[in-house]
Amino acid sequence: MKLQTLLSQLQNMKLSGNENPDILSIEMDSREVKEGSLFICISGYTVDGHDYAEQAVRRGAAAVLSEKPLSLPVPVIVVNNTKRAMALLADTFYGQPTHNLHLIGVTGTNGKTSTTHLIEKILQNNSLATGLIGTMYIKIGDEQLSVKNTTPESLTLQKTFGTMVERGVSHAIMEVSSHALHMGRVHGCDYDVAVFTNLTQDHLDYHQTMDSYRAAKGLLFSQLGNKFDQNKPKTAVLNGDDSASSEFMKMTAAHVLTYGIDSECDVMAKNIAMSPSGTSFDLVTPHGREKVNMKLIGKFSIYNALAAAAASLASNVPLSIIAATLGEIEGVRGRFEVVDGGQDFSVIVDYAHTPDSLENVLSTVKQFVLGKTFVVVGCGGDRDRTKRKIMAQIAVKYADEPIFTSDNPRSEDPVAILNEMEDGVRGEYYHSIENREKAIYFAVANAKPGDVILIAGKGHETYQQIGTQIFDFDDREVALKAIKEQIK
Repeated sequence: MKLQTLLSQLQNMKLSGNENPDILSIEMDSREVKEGSLFICISGYTVDGHDYAEQAVRRGAAAVLSEKPLSLPVPVIVVNNTKRAMALLADTFYGQPTHNLHLIGVTGTNGKTSTTHLIEKILQNNSLATGLIGTMYIKIGDEQLSVKNTTPESLTLQKTFGTMVERGVSHAIMEVSSHALHMGRVHGCDYDVAVFTNLTQDHLDYHQTMDSYRAAKGLLFSQLGNKFDQNKPKTAVLNGDDSASSEFMKMTAAHVLTYGIDSECDVMAKNIAMSPSGTSFDLVTPHGREKVNMKLIGKFSIYNALAAAAASLASNVPLSIIAATLGEIEGVRGRFEVVDGGQDFSVIVDYAHTPDSLENVLSTVKQFVLGKTFVVVGCGGDRDRTKRKIMAQIAVKYADEPIFTSDNPRSEDPVAILNEMEDGVRGEYYHSIENREKAIYFAVANAKPGDVILIAGKGHETYQQIGTQIFDFDDREVALKAIKEQIK
């Protein structure tokens, strides 16, 4: 694409030079620049891309997008905000790929990963070609690619969507984080269905207040647009049992489809029956009623299933396929995942890292545990400090053997994080073991038949970040090793 053609989408810019080179790629990392690239200077938290503009030119950049004038031997385009411009240019360069996809975005504090995976499987069972973008990976068909953020930067996002379209994907599902919405990473994404799971305390280190956090989530629904399009209708899928939904309903002009358990909603679960082996309920919808027998357990799993069902109905999937698929799914990696090493007690690994998700998982465990409940839990460093006391209080409330330990302490002192957790439960019974591996081994060594050990916070993660170092660490592998050593 010619530079001038690409830049025609920008309304406010200053261009130095009259050259009109071919732009063969767009890059925001100077190390990825090659002959014919447009290099975009992004000012990050630790690195300023403007400092690497000369390096990018030496590597073959044909033009540079910047927020300030630069003396370079190639055209320099100066804009007020390179991140905003990047979203627009990426969408244009890759042929506005989301216009050719049925795009489903899922936002909320908890349940995004599980819900997107449920939707993916339902769509696949309806013979649709899918792509998925989320916390764990990017999937294009059956191919898995690594991902750095829950929602990638706009450049990576549009490039990924472009690849999906090239490979015949018709339906894409993605997790949409509050950070991504607030930072504009999803600008240009043409969503057809926007799903809200729930809103509870998280990320206050970034958003500062719950009102700001809710407003960031609400951007997904306000950005569905204000027009009614019969050929491509937009739908907001909202949790009718969460008070934030009333605000999101005001923010969107799209069709609204509600789901819930306790409130009267469009999509509901009725006649719920839970057991240690699964959950059954009647799925009641505007399209009829179907019996669902899930292998997944817990009330939170029902909410995820209802959100997925509503999104799938909005995507024109028959109710019979939705119900049958919900009955097939075994679960998602790191989400209430059972670790079985032949022991006579249960070990469950879950990503629960917010007060609400920890309470949900522990309350589910309490419904079927025969003996004691153990919980191994910590709080991440450089993240919302206000939830540390709350997490500890929930652990003490629900578990017979609460064990506080390190999560990903990052740049913070692990002992200081533990002290903040302990401040919320002074005088209560708990164990505090800084080393996460030792904490897991302690729980396994002390568990008796009928007990349940919940290892919370890291779920699918295969690393632990301490300071600037990243170590291999997988809760599931550590637990399995401890179990096998214990039952020798």
